[in-house]
Amino acid sequence: MSDVRNFVLREKNGIEKGVFTGKQPRQAALKAANRLGGTKNEPVEIKLRERGTRKIHVYKAWRENVPAPKNKPDWMPDVINKPHVKKVEIQTIENI
Repeated sequence: MSDVRNFVLREKNGIEKGVFTGKQPRQAALKAANRLGGTKNEPVEIKLRERGTRKIHVYKAWRENVPAPKNKPDWMPDVINKPHVKKVEIQTIENI
């Protein structure tokens, strides 16, 4: 069995679009947060459902601009996005 799990991004109206992969739900949430944005004062809510299950992992997510590390490669810009997530709850849905 593969270590990588697939998580589907759910919108507020229940439509699922976008698949993020990771070994843990938090890893997939960090990838989604980097794409969706949000700020620390106004985080976005991310709902990820693991494929094949009825669990929905709910996170508050945001990203911030931080300076790149000193040992960065030449192609990396001087300022990069750093995603942050905080788990809110795990929901269970009745019908998939």
